[in-house]
Amino acid sequence: MAIHIGRRKFLAALGGAAAAWPLAARAQQPAMPVIGFLHPGSPEANAKFVAGFRKGLNETGYVEGRNVVIEYRWGYGDSARLPELAGDLVSRPVAVIAAAGSMAAALAAKAATATIPIVYLGADPVEAGLVASLNRPGGNVTGVNTMNVGLGAKQLGLLQQLLHRDARFAVLVNPANPLSQSVMADVQAAASVMGQQLEILTATTNRDIRPAFSDAAQKQADALLISPDPLFTNRVVQLATLAARHAMPAIYTIREFADAGGLMSYGSNFTESFRQAGTYTGRILKGEKPADLPILQATKFELVINLQTAEVLGVEFPSTLLSLADEVIE
Repeated sequence: MAIHIGRRKFLAALGGAAAAWPLAARAQQPAMPVIGFLHPGSPEANAKFVAGFRKGLNETGYVEGRNVVIEYRWGYGDSARLPELAGDLVSRPVAVIAAAGSMAAALAAKAATATIPIVYLGADPVEAGLVASLNRPGGNVTGVNTMNVGLGAKQLGLLQQLLHRDARFAVLVNPANPLSQSVMADVQAAASVMGQQLEILTATTNRDIRPAFSDAAQKQADALLISPDPLFTNRVVQLATLAARHAMPAIYTIREFADAGGLMSYGSNFTESFRQAGTYTGRILKGEKPADLPILQATKFELVINLQTAEVLGVEFPSTLLSLADEVIE
């Protein structure tokens, strides 16, 4: 009898140990790495760009939900929240932070951590003090320079080709953006060289955008340049609609404006830049150091023209300008 009881105890103990083995095995499996995604805008307005980021991750073998987790933090147009959101990601902690969409996001991430790798997407990082140099960033930051901030002169030239005459230009900037001074200096110099008048319009919040268009009309602006800023790229449809309502020919930086009914856009491909940022993020997860990854710079710039909007506005694109377009929406 004692023998049978001992055997039952042994089998019960063996069964318990066997049941515990899968739990122990699961406990020993490494947790999925977590990426912190910091953006000043909203998920709805940036779904296409997030898809580009995920594509870049996929190219390095990472698939969200399968072998990597992404923690999203959105500013919803309020850049003042970015430091708090960056601090929240650092406290998680995350393996890498993708600070996309604005220099403000990158600076907030940089201020929050000097050790967690940061992949930024925005303007010149050397000028902003993010990195020591483009080829050898050093520190914990690398990423993609979209090269869109310095395009104001080219964009103004495209408007001039469209109008064929002396014109009063206006440029819409966000004075809260630390790069707005550089944008204004660029377009003011270009307007001076062309001998054209230039009006500076400002919008710091969404509430300022509609009055800015009314201001442009009151100042009898003939055409408008929308500067690259998250406040504006987060409101593509609103800006394109206001330009049409005021019968104002306008040029924008990213093609999504032209897709949404804007007259024309000239700038780098934002979706491709997000893909590159995703690739760098995946490479860092695999062990590469941001200090050793040179800053990528956009090399392809697209001119997209919307002829449907041109017809509504009563403007006619010269054949010379149409021949320069990478895409014409008819």
